[in-house]
Amino acid sequence: MTRSVASAVIAVLAITCCWQPAVADPPDPKIEAAVRRSLDYLARAQTKQGYWTANQGQYRVAMTALAANAMLCEGSTTTRGRYAENIRAAVNYLVSMSQPAGLIGFKDDYHYTYGHGFSMLFLSQVYGEEEDKVRRQELKEVLVKAVEFTKNAQTSRGGWGYVSAKDGNDFDEGSTCITQVQGLRACRNAGIPVPKNVIDRAVKYISDCMTADGGVQYSIRGGGARPAISGAAIACLFNSGEQEDEMAKKLLAYCKKNIWPGGGGNTYSGHWHYMHYYYSQVMYRDEELWPKYSKQIGGEILKQQTRGGPDDGAWLQGHIGPVYVTSINSTILQLQNGFLPIYQR
Repeated sequence: MTRSVASAVIAVLAITCCWQPAVADPPDPKIEAAVRRSLDYLARAQTKQGYWTANQGQYRVAMTALAANAMLCEGSTTTRGRYAENIRAAVNYLVSMSQPAGLIGFKDDYHYTYGHGFSMLFLSQVYGEEEDKVRRQELKEVLVKAVEFTKNAQTSRGGWGYVSAKDGNDFDEGSTCITQVQGLRACRNAGIPVPKNVIDRAVKYISDCMTADGGVQYSIRGGGARPAISGAAIACLFNSGEQEDEMAKKLLAYCKKNIWPGGGGNTYSGHWHYMHYYYSQVMYRDEELWPKYSKQIGGEILKQQTRGGPDDGAWLQGHIGPVYVTSINSTILQLQNGFLPIYQR
């Protein structure tokens, strides 16, 4: 979530994922118990108004979308399941944050594109399952406006920054690009129109950010290849069905060398969790590598989980706050559930 997590991703290309039910892997009792404790922690941390926050009360919109999305991964919806009330409150809050121009969030938040992108991702998953006609139409209107805002926020180079191109003097960097692209892809999968030229320009941006060794650097201006950014970039390529693209093959080779197994930084860095949030989606799509990867990453994550006290079930690593890391880790641990189209094989 910080500038150094930066540069990348954006290759949603054709965006052709299908919405077929996924077959879940056999559950691991230790993982199930850890997930239950983590989601119960998030339920306790939610405010009465329906939102979550990072440290110092920051990133309300982004934390709300990430935490509620983790609850969707458990199988709960707005109408049923253990966390239905929490998810419903989160949807209400995010819908209330939809501005006339389409931004989901606060204009005075100097990182508002994070929350906007994560909200597109979360709300599109809810929209795909919504049965109430009135609420479904409301969600559709919010998402259509959100896509339009993202289109207008794109920079001249095809990327995105912490704020729109207009508000940020055309500055762009990779971590915010990632949230926009995956949010757009999720909207497209849910039936929300996404202009092809927005994706084409984003693809060009990520290509321009690649280094000779196959990694993705901080931004189009340079900064050297970063494992965290590269892991996020390859996730977007795989999500869009571009596994066989030459750019994807080169990037995947870089990631396997620098992230798998065990590389790319330590587990106490916020970038480590960010990196594996995206890279785990790639590994999950590889039925041969997933068992080994999930065993290692799951063991590493479970070792860090807090036991006892008011933070029971949370993860406290990194500087953004426990809601952020707990939402990411619980999502990683639930990929095998296969409930959300955005993460399915």
